Amino acid sequence: MGHRKYSAPRRGSVAFRPRARAKSLEAKVRTWPQAAGEKSTLLGFAGFKVGSIHVLTIDDREKTPNFGKQLMNAATVIATPPIKIIGVRGYKTDNFGQHAIFDAYAKDLPKEMSRKVEIKQADDSLAKAEAKVAGASSVVAIASITPSAVGIAQKKPFVFELAVSGKDAKAQFEYVKSVLGKEIKASDILQLGQNVDVFGITRGKGIEGPVTRFGIKRKQHKSRKSVRAVGTLGPISPAVVMYTVARQGQHGFHQRTEYNKRILIMSNTEKDGAINPKGGFKHFGLVKGDYIVVRGSIPGVPKRLIKMRHPIRNVPKKVAEPKVLEVIVE
Repeated sequence: MGHRKYSAPRRGSVAFRPRARAKSLEAKVRTWPQAAGEKSTLLGFAGFKVGSIHVLTIDDREKTPNFGKQLMNAATVIATPPIKIIGVRGYKTDNFGQHAIFDAYAKDLPKEMSRKVEIKQADDSLAKAEAKVAGASSVVAIASITPSAVGIAQKKPFVFELAVSGKDAKAQFEYVKSVLGKEIKASDILQLGQNVDVFGITRGKGIEGPVTRFGIKRKQHKSRKSVRAVGTLGPISPAVVMYTVARQGQHGFHQRTEYNKRILIMSNTEKDGAINPKGGFKHFGLVKGDYIVVRGSIPGVPKRLIKMRHPIRNVPKKVAEPKVLEVIVE
């Protein structure tokens, strides 16, 4: 492009490379916050995306032009059935990273667990794990969530790790041991009005060209051979195409993280059944049981697994409950 008179910003963030398909429908949480406080608790939860609604609230953000005024928020409903703590795992950290040094599982596992993995639990495995806690750097909880609990046809449960807050590995182990084999609700972990980080797999769109995939400009209609192709693949020397050049490829079905999504509503359909529109949500159906409503959009299609964790950025000192005036369900 030697004829250019003006510079232009590059199109498409390089931070999201490679734009390849996610390896699994289940998003991975690679980093957990360091929660303050002596009381141990789980640092995350999971649910299933339902659909979008609108929530009318009073803006309680100080030092904003709309402070104290009514604010219409686009929001997303997440079905949050209870998760079951099925096991505990200890990690040891060395120069080569983290390595699991012990696993222990609950005795009465859900019958659907055999569809996921076969677990043989020894009677003394929990005692052996407790003996190895002194050499562990951190302890996590192994949790499972069943899609059929919210009316999804899938019978195979999702199994994942949840980090635990605590001053040391021993305190973390004692907490997981106290909830081993029990069901935990979203209200036990999350708080109304707090922010959460949301992890999900975005909607897949297949193979797309550089205009749709990266947002490059279309060329003029008199251009040679192509209009929606990139203007140049690079200089004549070196004769290579750099990885930063916008090319066609996979668009969507990527893992993405949304930070600081505020919880506007946390309820149950037995208390508040008005969350369901007439005939149910599109592509999901009726919400049954516990659910939460977060402000804004979240990645993924309805029925997709969504993981949440306590915020890792800009953690507020005080959590204020939102003032909800009206819930608008189309």
